[in-house]
Amino acid sequence: MANTVRVRDVWEVLDHVCKGRTRDDKINRLKKYENYMPLRDILQGAFDSRIIWNLPAGTPPYTPQVEGPPAPSTLLREHLKFKYFVKGLRVSEDLPVVKRESMFINLLESIDARDAECVVNMVNKKAPMKGLTDKIVQEAFPDLIPA
Repeated sequence: MANTVRVRDVWEVLDHVCKGRTRDDKINRLKKYENYMPLRDILQGAFDSRIIWNLPAGTPPYTPQVEGPPAPSTLLREHLKFKYFVKGLRVSEDLPVVKRESMFINLLESIDARDAECVVNMVNKKAPMKGLTDKIVQEAFPDLIPA
């Protein structure tokens, strides 16, 4: 029988990174996940000033997943939908406002509540988790966001 390894949720990775005691420890922990695309998308969406979200500021009216059974989806699947929420992209601009905002709320309601909080922080251009800064991200992933 094959063993399966569960991929960490983005919030779990960020929690692990933010528990680093020093700046260098946080950078080294972050570098271990350099190929984890949902994490890279969250960090770029939060810290890259070139990305402007085509969504209202603040926390949208959504119902977070409750603790207990796993959420129906994960950011590993759902991060591909971020393109529908970026200002200036044709797929985002072609969507009616109500449809775009509804899609965003559905995304938030389909993932773990802690990941949804990271996504809301990203859209509001805040650090996805306390203890993480754009300088740490730039040092860990120099190709991700401009200095």
